[in-house]
Amino acid sequence: MSVAAQFVRQGKKIVAIGRNYSDHIKELNNAATKEPFFFFKPTTSYLPTGGKVEIPRGIIAHHEVELGLVIGKGGRDISQDAAESHIAGYALAVDMTARNMQDEVKKKGLPWSAVKGFDTFTPIGSFIPKSSVSDAHDLTLSLKINGAIKQNGTTGDMIFRIPRLIEHISSIVTLEEGDLILTGTPSGVGPVNPGDNIECALADPTGKVLAELKFTAESRIGGYQFTP
Repeated sequence: MSVAAQFVRQGKKIVAIGRNYSDHIKELNNAATKEPFFFFKPTTSYLPTGGKVEIPRGIIAHHEVELGLVIGKGGRDISQDAAESHIAGYALAVDMTARNMQDEVKKKGLPWSAVKGFDTFTPIGSFIPKSSVSDAHDLTLSLKINGAIKQNGTTGDMIFRIPRLIEHISSIVTLEEGDLILTGTPSGVGPVNPGDNIECALADPTGKVLAELKFTAESRIGGYQFTP
């Protein structure tokens, strides 16, 4: 089995794109960026489907459902024309975010590493081979909490499309086989509370479900405590 197909165990980094859907930018009162904006998440934040997100003490945790790209062929300074050949497949993911902590560090101009990097803060679905997806910009991302739909968007609404993301990231950081690129979240983000059941789906234009991701949330015992 390839490194890409085993990206959760063997991938070296998670590169997450921020502010890539206009409605999401508006709901958080953020400013749009002139070029793709990204941050890193540690691979130790991966949580396979069926797991439990641990919410640290004092943290208000928000869900952000996203399409992930799994890199199959590494490279540096990859052109948009060549970008497709570097993709091995896709994955459904949730970029969990410590929103109240993020609000505080943004005011101070500090980095987001802790905000995005807590253990269990990247729930992740199984590898989807590229051959299973005819058009990655025509997929539906949805997320339910306790049966109620919270996010329901289309990847067609991305501001910066996938080839541009790969070109931009690889002009700064070498991409390697097994790396995951999170492509941004549509609007509807909101809190996840201990005891919640979260269900996510990725579907094609016919309604065929390509991937599902399910997890629950619980309070973390011990460890970090956030105090504003």
